[in-house]
Amino acid sequence: MIADFHEAGVLILEGFVSAERCEELRQHTLELIEKFDPAEVKHVFSAAMTVEHGDAQLGDSYFEESGDKIRYFFEADAFDDEGKLQQRKENSLNKIGHALHDLDPVFDAFSRTPQLATAVDSLGYDKPVILQSMYILKPPRIGGEVHCHQDSTYLYTDPESCIGFWFALEDATTENGCMHFIPGEHKQPLRQLQFRGSDGNMTYKTVNDTPFPENATAPFAGSATATTARSTAISSVTGAASASSSSTAREECGTHRSG
Repeated sequence: MIADFHEAGVLILEGFVSAERCEELRQHTLELIEKFDPAEVKHVFSAAMTVEHGDAQLGDSYFEESGDKIRYFFEADAFDDEGKLQQRKENSLNKIGHALHDLDPVFDAFSRTPQLATAVDSLGYDKPVILQSMYILKPPRIGGEVHCHQDSTYLYTDPESCIGFWFALEDATTENGCMHFIPGEHKQPLRQLQFRGSDGNMTYKTVNDTPFPENATAPFAGSATATTARSTAISSVTGAASASSSSTAREECGTHRSG
């Protein structure tokens, strides 16, 4: 199993978290959303995060300073021309992040378990820490495709030392827009790097302009599945490239750990 992980860059662990635990986290998140007042903040998270297309989050302090906070990010088309939500809050949000694991007791308990500790230990990590956590909602009839990318573009260490844990809190299928990855892509170079420039502002640079291979993705599909992915959110060898689309309702929770 470990050899497969090092070869593909991804390890799928069916049933790693019980359906009951997933439902508990979903219901708790709905409670958090219910308490959240969208009139206080209307920040949008866009998946258009490439040098070619520009990054809607560059210069957005609400996003850039969310690493030690719990903040809410809407889909780009969540609001009408008058600034009002076009559907319910839970069907308008893109994600919640990025310090749920530290600031919310339910997410803390979900993110720090003996099972996760054993999984991290088996991958050879020494004194791991959780860098960030996100709850991604993927609501129906809103949002768009997340293009192929590497998480190490945004979470980078030298040498690369991060793995991502992704949990499907609902059934994730090819029909409802599950995540895809490119097997073995973690062995390839990092394409882009986001960093803070000498002027203090976040920016991008192209590290390697090799295009991602076409028609090479495989799906993450399953029920209540926990997936450990050597994602480029600071992954060990630059991480597996991943992408997803938004079609029908699906919810995910993810954490990134560095050793």
